[in-house]
Amino acid sequence: MSVLDRLAATVEARKGADPDGSWTAKLLAKGPEKCAEKFGEEAVEAIIAAAKGDRGNLTAEAADVLYHLLVMLAARDITLAEVLAELEKREGLSGLEEKARRG
Repeated sequence: MSVLDRLAATVEARKGADPDGSWTAKLLAKGPEKCAEKFGEEAVEAIIAAAKGDRGNLTAEAADVLYHLLVMLAARDITLAEVLAELEKREGLSGLEEKARRG
């Protein structure tokens, strides 16, 4: 099991946790829209770090992006396994080919 799988399992387990004792539970309790907003904030921070060429900060922000992506997905009951299955369907396709299939 990868660290990403373990993180996804932890996020899923926090769905019913007390928001006063878990940041993840607190985010999830605020609803999918707030989870999406937080993901967007973290993505922007990663973009800024990338634009500045700040390798250390980009690494940290990328970790935040992955965590908040998992929280956002959990808020909409989408599992990491579903996302990975979608990636597997696309494996071996060029980006242009895959995009054309989606229309």
